[in-house]
Amino acid sequence: MAGKDAARAVTPSCPVGAGRRALATRLAADHGGVVHRRELARYGVGRNAIRDEIAAGRWIRAGRHTVAIDAVLSREAWHWWAVWESGAGARLDGASALESAGMTGFTARTIEVTLPARNRHHPLEGVRQHRVDEPPPIWGAGIPRIALEPATIRAAQWAVSDRQAALLVCLPVQQRLILPARLQLTWRGIRRSPRRRFLNDVIADVTDGAHSLGELDFTRGTRRYGLPRPTHQAVRSGPGGRVYLDISWDEVGLVVEIDGGQHALALNPVEDALRQNERVAEGERVLRIPVIGFRIAQERFMQQVRRTYDAVARP
Repeated sequence: MAGKDAARAVTPSCPVGAGRRALATRLAADHGGVVHRRELARYGVGRNAIRDEIAAGRWIRAGRHTVAIDAVLSREAWHWWAVWESGAGARLDGASALESAGMTGFTARTIEVTLPARNRHHPLEGVRQHRVDEPPPIWGAGIPRIALEPATIRAAQWAVSDRQAALLVCLPVQQRLILPARLQLTWRGIRRSPRRRFLNDVIADVTDGAHSLGELDFTRGTRRYGLPRPTHQAVRSGPGGRVYLDISWDEVGLVVEIDGGQHALALNPVEDALRQNERVAEGERVLRIPVIGFRIAQERFMQQVRRTYDAVARP
């Protein structure tokens, strides 16, 4: 009898009615509106109680382990669902890990999850599962996810285009989710990458700004478009003293300023610069090129430089 009394002391009785639903709502609040069956069981809400609530239409069976308390699942809820339902040891990876940490400006079409290859897994619609022998360790509290620096690199490697890859490198740095120095250090430890050459340039651009765009990079572009060799770091006198211009053709008075990573980290300013430069190309003498823009839209920017040079050099 003493044993049964002890069991009752540690096993909560099943709450009923409004009390049960209030409890589930509180538990689900930490997961975007969903709760794991195991968590409900810890508070005395067992299989039969869950079945009754689902049958009554108050809760929704979202998977083998997931119960939805809210009728419409939030993005956070979908992330928890993907982790719980994929298999033991699952964790968010790539862009999904960045989203779960608060990154805005990008929503992945699929949820990226990594889990140990030795564990049983359950394929899910809308979830891309990466099964590896040694998954990256889980980082931080809350939803299981990998550290944000490797998540950034993996997101860029899995991106559908170079443009999307650049965006996924820019956003977490711009939004201060990761430190540029830590991203650069993590990248140095990556041995293989399907976008190594491109990401070498983009990560350098974002972490080191205009300094990463070497003289040869831009000079190659000018040669390809039949432009004379420009002057780099020309000195001018300004209100605050000497001013160094990134690139100039002194003979025609044309200047090109390269905005480094600290000026324009995300991709929206690239389009803004392109539109602005269209107007400038009609007669102004200064063009601005975001350093990321030079990587992903080099042809369009160099066409603007060519047109502007022709306009200002015309007698």
